[in-house]
Amino acid sequence: MRVLRVLRVGAVVGVAFAVMGAAPGAAGPEADLAYHGSVAMTAGQVDVRFTPRNHGPSAVPDATVRLRWSKPLADRQTLPEGCARSGERVVVCRTGALAADEVGERIELRVRLRDASSEVLLELDTVWGGGAVDGNRANDQQRVLVLDTGDSYYF
Repeated sequence: MRVLRVLRVGAVVGVAFAVMGAAPGAAGPEADLAYHGSVAMTAGQVDVRFTPRNHGPSAVPDATVRLRWSKPLADRQTLPEGCARSGERVVVCRTGALAADEVGERIELRVRLRDASSEVLLELDTVWGGGAVDGNRANDQQRVLVLDTGDSYYF
């Protein structure tokens, strides 16, 4: 019975690594993703504009960036192509292919908070990097406190 449990756990771990596309100790191509842009909020409506960049050295076939707000989003949102809601406070967006040492296509979206708020915290980070290993996670993780003033906050 104990051997069966060990085999079952080993099989689950093996499947998890296969799904993630990596094995213990394996490394993929190296890339350094970063996001720079601005965010502004007026009357609970948040406008986000940012550009993904791959500092290289390898190209990334596609990546997914997560935008997470500290406040719940309104139930109905109109999101641009390539972006989807993935939770009460979360939207994910595809970056598209990013060549090494190149800037990607600008991503722009507008979301509405469920309830009016004087401020919201926006966090951006890479969820999936197209199989590339990013040794510098500092520049693909952003946190921006946005006040409901209409002013732009840059990251």
